[in-house]
Amino acid sequence: MIEIAPAIERLGVPAYNWWNEALHGIARSGDSVTVFPQAIGMAATFDVESVKLMGQIVSDEARAIYNKTLQDNKTGNRYKGLTFWTPNINIFRDPRWGRGQETYGEDPFLTGQLGKAIVEGLQGDDPNYLKTSACAKHFAIHSGPESSRHTFDVSVSNYDLWNTYLPAFRDLVVDAKVSSIMCAYNRYNGKPCCGSENLMINILRNQWNFKGYVTSDCGAINDFWKTHKTDIDGKNASANAVMSGTDLECGEYWSKLWSYKSLPEAVKDGLIDEKKLDESVARLFTIRFRLGMFDPKDKVPYNKIPYSNLKLKYHEVHALKMARQSLVLLKNNSILPLSKKIKTIAIVGPNANDKKVLYGNYNGVPRKTVTVLAGIKAKLGNDVNVIFEQGITPTKLIDPTNSIQQIAQKVSKADLVIFVGGISARLEGEEGDAGKEPTEGFFCGDRTIISLPKIQTALMQEIKLLGKPLVFVNMSGSAISMEWENTHANAILQAWYGGQSAGTAIADVLFGDYNPSGRLPITFYKSEKDLPEFTDYSMSNRTYRYFKGEVIYPFGYGLSYSTYEYSALKVTKTLNANGKINVSVTVQNKGKLAGEEVVQLYISSMSKNENKAIQSLKAIKRIYLLSGEKKRLNLALDTKQLCEYDENGKLNSLTGDYCISVGGGQPAKSNLRSKTVVQSIVSLK
Repeated sequence: MIEIAPAIERLGVPAYNWWNEALHGIARSGDSVTVFPQAIGMAATFDVESVKLMGQIVSDEARAIYNKTLQDNKTGNRYKGLTFWTPNINIFRDPRWGRGQETYGEDPFLTGQLGKAIVEGLQGDDPNYLKTSACAKHFAIHSGPESSRHTFDVSVSNYDLWNTYLPAFRDLVVDAKVSSIMCAYNRYNGKPCCGSENLMINILRNQWNFKGYVTSDCGAINDFWKTHKTDIDGKNASANAVMSGTDLECGEYWSKLWSYKSLPEAVKDGLIDEKKLDESVARLFTIRFRLGMFDPKDKVPYNKIPYSNLKLKYHEVHALKMARQSLVLLKNNSILPLSKKIKTIAIVGPNANDKKVLYGNYNGVPRKTVTVLAGIKAKLGNDVNVIFEQGITPTKLIDPTNSIQQIAQKVSKADLVIFVGGISARLEGEEGDAGKEPTEGFFCGDRTIISLPKIQTALMQEIKLLGKPLVFVNMSGSAISMEWENTHANAILQAWYGGQSAGTAIADVLFGDYNPSGRLPITFYKSEKDLPEFTDYSMSNRTYRYFKGEVIYPFGYGLSYSTYEYSALKVTKTLNANGKINVSVTVQNKGKLAGEEVVQLYISSMSKNENKAIQSLKAIKRIYLLSGEKKRLNLALDTKQLCEYDENGKLNSLTGDYCISVGGGQPAKSNLRSKTVVQSIVSLK
């Protein structure tokens, strides 16, 4: 019942290490694998099918690695097994959270849709066997701060709990049949999440009928008695955790401390009945049986996947496709796409030629990585003079004797400057993995301010004084306040941490070989001062669903080199026989270039209620349209999308008049895009 499960030789059970990671590709295995865009970048694709295929590719590579591990008799090694602790489906409620990059953004519906897709891709569709085991984490109500996650007690209204923090978990448990859950470090209403009867027994097991296994986050059981102080020692903590449904302990690997090693003593002292341990062990072995670990090799179809599958070309192709789809064009004053006949171009900035920044966190290492510098050079060939000047790290000068004015002068002869900046997973990320050195604007993996580091804006200001056109490519796993950049840069491209093919994808967009189509899965606010305190988990004035102020760029936003027109919206006024409202709309590409459009359907109540969401995303569809092409789309709102939870966690049908809006972004923000948003009022009874 700990992640390093020893062999049971008398039963022929080999050792097994439960801990493995596959956030956006196999992580930490030491093998050369496919590295896709960071999860927040995958969310920006708004493409359920792309995410599912990514999961299928990752599970192929997982089985290839595991099968080799079996041959080498190394099943007890960490990061070589088939139980993956992914996806992270916590709601990215605040841009200061360093681990927000691991999520699918701020919206429960989008998070649920993409979370289900990756679970289905990872677990496969064989009627008898799991391809791999996926894990929905961190259950529940977990999104920073990193510095206090071992002591923090979250208190939220039941309305926010059920309508924001739990829906994606329900989608993965009830609909996608995810086989594992990871409980969170923090407390909820006074109890550690891994010991919360309400979360783990009442909701997860009883209401959602979850049959899989639950693992603790690593060290979370020790937190019961070491930091939360809810239990006096590891023995009592272990008994309470198992009684609450936590089957497996991921311990403190750094200190080699596992509270669950005291479980035999807890049974002896009458703190827990041995039958409760039997239940947990049965759940754990059920997963191993479902993975085919004890069946003849030829009976399990996934055992045939060879190690050579790590080199399949279509894996690389899909990584490039997703990198392209993830790119969000935030601003373009007609400078993009760039001409390939430009004479001299300068590429400046800390992230222009950095491979590691492209990987984000919880990453693997690919055979080949294309940086932005390499991607642009490959695109332009030898006919264009490319000047490269890094000049700075994300937060400071590389050479303190060099001023930003001197750096700017080095590119003064260029016809155009592409500044590739932002931050990195070295600065934002999990406690202990990021922010190890004190840096202005960052603390313990989180951010304290959401603007771009000052030195980057200062360098761009100097470049702008040269009178050069400026294109800003921003890499980050979170929202960046870009007030100066939004006003003064000629174009801005949000590139996230794009994986192994990021440089090729960025060059494709900048020079017009791919029509940008990504959309923001998070809100880009003007300042952290516009938000409640980071420690406040109430959804009031957070995310596009509840925020009432002005933003730099809204959720769902993204430009294209084409324009798309929406027309002929038709909405059935009553539920059909399947309990759905049918919605149909015509979309036409009015531009000269073919491209993909992300169709978004939102609903908003016509009555004013301070506690209700201003509007909520309820359907998405990514479509490809040739220049001038027109398509009629059918969308449907099912019963679940036409309901919300009350304070007691009961799902109730929406009633009253609602506005249904369909377009390329939020209806309230449609003035930011040259697209038509069509609307219809429907009465729900």
